[in-house]
Amino acid sequence: MGLLSPSKHTENADLPEGNTNAGIHLSPDPDKEAGVYNDSPVKFLSMPSLAMGVLVSMGGFIFGYDTGQISGFLQMHDFQQRFGEDQGNGNYGFSNVRSGLIVGLLSIGTLAGALAVAPIADRIGRKYSMSVWSTVFIIGVIIQMASETSWVQVAIGRLVAGAGVGALSIMVPMYTSETGPRQVRGALVSTYQLFITAGIFTADAINFGTKGRPTSGSWRIPMGVGFIWPLILGVGILFFPESPRYAYRKGRVEEARTTMAKFYGVSENHREVQREIGEIKEKHDLEVSLGKRPWIELITGPRMAYRTALGIVLQALQQLTGANFFFYYGTTIFKATGIQDSFVTAMILGGVNFGMTFFGLYIVERFGRRRALIVGGIGMTVTFLIFASVGAFALNNTDPTATPAAGTAMIVFACLFIAFYATTWGPIIWCIIGELFPSHYRARSMAMVTASNWTWNFLIAFFTPFIISDIGFKYGYVFASCNFAAVLIVYFFVCESQGRTLEEIDTMYISKVKPWKSSKWVPPSTSEEGLVDSTAYRNGVVDGEI
Repeated sequence: MGLLSPSKHTENADLPEGNTNAGIHLSPDPDKEAGVYNDSPVKFLSMPSLAMGVLVSMGGFIFGYDTGQISGFLQMHDFQQRFGEDQGNGNYGFSNVRSGLIVGLLSIGTLAGALAVAPIADRIGRKYSMSVWSTVFIIGVIIQMASETSWVQVAIGRLVAGAGVGALSIMVPMYTSETGPRQVRGALVSTYQLFITAGIFTADAINFGTKGRPTSGSWRIPMGVGFIWPLILGVGILFFPESPRYAYRKGRVEEARTTMAKFYGVSENHREVQREIGEIKEKHDLEVSLGKRPWIELITGPRMAYRTALGIVLQALQQLTGANFFFYYGTTIFKATGIQDSFVTAMILGGVNFGMTFFGLYIVERFGRRRALIVGGIGMTVTFLIFASVGAFALNNTDPTATPAAGTAMIVFACLFIAFYATTWGPIIWCIIGELFPSHYRARSMAMVTASNWTWNFLIAFFTPFIISDIGFKYGYVFASCNFAAVLIVYFFVCESQGRTLEEIDTMYISKVKPWKSSKWVPPSTSEEGLVDSTAYRNGVVDGEI
């Protein structure tokens, strides 16, 4: 099969005569002149790319598994007895503060990990960073499992484990974006979200199997199984090459070329490999000519304020869709609808989330980023409005069993919401964030904007119990409003990046292409692209242009 989206480069375009723009080096292309490029068709997905996407996305499985298991733990008798509070009637439970901290401190850890990852990733590389942060997560799990009766120790363990999760939430999309072939990059990055959903569903299933145990095995077994996933990632990634863009920046040009050819499934002299290496070279030469740049350029660099603000807002909106409202407190929420075994409901929601994300991998490459996010946002708005309205006005909150139809309707629309989320906003936001920034800013910029995701993750996890106890299911109106706002943000500010190289996407933002016209934008030739970038970066760095 040939490329999904053939290159739109104007290969034969020349620079205008008499152009004297300084600082741009146009390399001769003897291979092109000699006609020795390999022009054989490029497979849509090579086996090395598939293997890479599956292994690296274990970072998402780690997060999903941890997210899914804590919801069940809060309902387990032994966990309540050890770490909860005596309710005065022989039963144990969790106050809003304690449950909020146990659930939410993972997000504080992820925030810390997200902010700490950039210098490590730039110093030791992408793949070794994933091994380091997988080890950090394992340490956090050990701290939790060793706790006997101290809920504070469990919370601290989740804080440490969260640092690993937060760092991996940046490293996985970064490595996949920098390594994956352009025609399948969106699906490969979106596999991270697929594995998050697989982790949630797996945790729900294991919780369902162990919840009846009268001992600590009810929660220690699921927690112990959590060792498997970081071991697979931390050890497995050592057998994969470094990201080609990172290798190129470190002067390992032939390694970068070999890695790119391997994942494209073609020879090293293939036109697609040579073209992309050429684009990387132009960007890298420009970076070198500009010298070392301070952190402030994450804002003052060309169009970096725009992209940084957009990334922060998109990551916040992914949390404000309300998906984790169901995943963190699903078993608790659906007890209020009269469902006798809320663990079953959690498995249903997890299964829908996992199954529908497979369609997301197709949608991101078939329909593009913008269209999918807009349609998904509209669907989530409508379904959350109905869910909240039924819960607030049709459900008998005093005796939910008196209104079984309302309870059933809420579960149906919760599943429909998750279907829209899993096919669009769940996976595609990670894809966009991995594509949004130029190579020399990527680690630091992704760390900054992903911190927004984890900040809102914590706020939702911690404050949800208080808000539900105050306004009940009307809380859903907040999420519905955010989903509608998300539709507008995407339409007016997000450029279409489907089928483009990371270097083309950078040029597209620098060129201030109108987002609603971006799907029809034709990138310039590599030499013209270098000229555009050189002018923009020099003016942007000096003048702070955004």
